[in-house]
Amino acid sequence: MTDIAYKLVDREAWELARLDGAYAGSAVDLQDGYIHMSTSAQLAETARRHYAGRSDLLLVTVDLTGLGAALKWEPSRGGDLFPHLFAPLPLSAAREARGLSVDADGVMRFDDGAAGWA
Repeated sequence: MTDIAYKLVDREAWELARLDGAYAGSAVDLQDGYIHMSTSAQLAETARRHYAGRSDLLLVTVDLTGLGAALKWEPSRGGDLFPHLFAPLPLSAAREARGLSVDADGVMRFDDGAAGWA
C-alpha cells in the first residue's frame, strides 16, 4: 500500500468543500457510500474511464496517513486494491490540488501545460 492517493474532483465542488473543511464526495461517491480514490498506477485509467471530455477539474493529492479506520483498501477494477474513504475527506489531508481537464481520449491535460501522467 502507499501513503499517497489521488482524487479527481470538480473545481467548484472543491471550492465549496474549502468552506466546510472537508470534501463530502461526488454524486457517485455519495451513492456508493465512500470516496473513490486512485493510486498513481491507477490514475490514468480512472481519468480515461470516468472523466474523459471533462474540464474544470482538480487532481487532489491526498496524504492517507491520518485517515485511520475510515480508509479501506478494497478490490475493484481488475482486482486491484483501491483506496476508499468511508468518511468525508478532510482538507488537511490534501497536499496539492492541480487544475486540469481530461480530453476526449482520456489524457489528463494540466493547466500548467503538462499532459499525461507518469
